[in-house]
Amino acid sequence: QVRLVESGGGLVQAGGSLRLSCVASGRTFFSSYNMAWFRQAPGKEREFVAVIKGRDDITYYVDSVKGRSTISRDNAKNTVNLQMESLKPEDTGVYYCAADRLGRTFTDRDRYRNVNEYDSWGQGTQVTVSS
Repeated sequence: QVRLVESGGGLVQAGGSLRLSCVASGRTFFSSYNMAWFRQAPGKEREFVAVIKGRDDITYYVDSVKGRSTISRDNAKNTVNLQMESLKPEDTGVYYCAADRLGRTFTDRDRYRNVNEYDSWGQGTQVTVSS
């Protein structure tokens, strides 16, 4: 099992920026993993935010963050990052990183949005955007 630990969350003013990081440890083959970010607001289901694939580094984003967020990875550091700009109060929530260690490629892009496609999860980091 791979351990995932998120960091970088906190309180930020609306319009500000935040950079989240997730470090994988243990017996990992990190470069082959699909790495994703999800978030969960109080009373809501866990929501897909972004994914970066392992085999080809292709990225996908949920429409609500597209254009103001960037997911990236540093395989030498076993780290995936999420840079968020122009933050809004609706971005508030607990942000989780997740790994699909099989690094699968799906013909249906919606598969990447499904929490059940990921086998490893971090504990989450709180992001609060004030208005």
